[in-house]
Amino acid sequence: MRRFKRVGVLMGGPSAERDVSLRSGAAVATGLRTAGYEVVEVDVTDTRLELPPGIEAVFIALHGTFGEDGGVQRQLVELGIPFTGADEAASRLAFDKIRSKERFAEAGIPTPAFEVVTRGGRRSLPLPVVVKPSRQGSSIGIHRVETESEWEDCMEDALRYDDEVLVEAYIAGRELTVGVVVERILPVLEIRAPGGNYDYRAKYTTGLTEYLVPAPVSDAVRVDAQRLARAVFDCLGCRGLARVDFRLDAHGHLFVLELNSIPGFTETSLLPKAARADGLDFPSLCRDILETASL
Repeated sequence: MRRFKRVGVLMGGPSAERDVSLRSGAAVATGLRTAGYEVVEVDVTDTRLELPPGIEAVFIALHGTFGEDGGVQRQLVELGIPFTGADEAASRLAFDKIRSKERFAEAGIPTPAFEVVTRGGRRSLPLPVVVKPSRQGSSIGIHRVETESEWEDCMEDALRYDDEVLVEAYIAGRELTVGVVVERILPVLEIRAPGGNYDYRAKYTTGLTEYLVPAPVSDAVRVDAQRLARAVFDCLGCRGLARVDFRLDAHGHLFVLELNSIPGFTETSLLPKAARADGLDFPSLCRDILETASL
């Protein structure tokens, strides 16, 4: 039994991830229509949300600023419109890479060593490191720094997007991800990107990156990755859906990188691939997430 009939899909948005969000939103809208909903596609162009009349709930497919940082969630609560995914507080925490890493450390969740560097600040971690704007997604502004000669340019680019930069020890090894949908922990997925660099181009160019699901890992790693995904989901107070990213080193140790509270839904996105491997087709995935919508 469907709780909602006429629903909105929020897409686009004012962030640097607008193009990806438009693709995610279009895919979700198609999936929900296939699942039997009356769907209105809402292209969000600024930070003041306006919804067409008669919308009973919304599926948030907004990536980046405003979509994942609690901004749109706050306005939806004010409007009294149920929405998918994390609430305002959890969204804001998950979107901030520095604050979420601090929460991981407090909870005893394994994560690479890190520090915060601002403009003019000095790094203490040895190379190689990864620099990340604290509040961005889709690998925008993220760089792996292997030599001192690269440091200044990589930091300058990261500082274009945020005045706080997360500097994280680089963990050599394999890249894994685990999705959570409602109470379902999805199969572990391995990402094999060209040169081991899963950047914006590798993420959104069809055919460029290899995805293995279920990932060819030991049972012990699989169980631990799924356990940690649930622990991270709960630690940040998420609901409905999320995706947790990991590095797996040569000794079989897992390190949590981050949680994405509104993961992608494009044709190359990871959560739909893992759901499909778990027997959940795309329309059913969209339906199951939508039916968790709440204030």
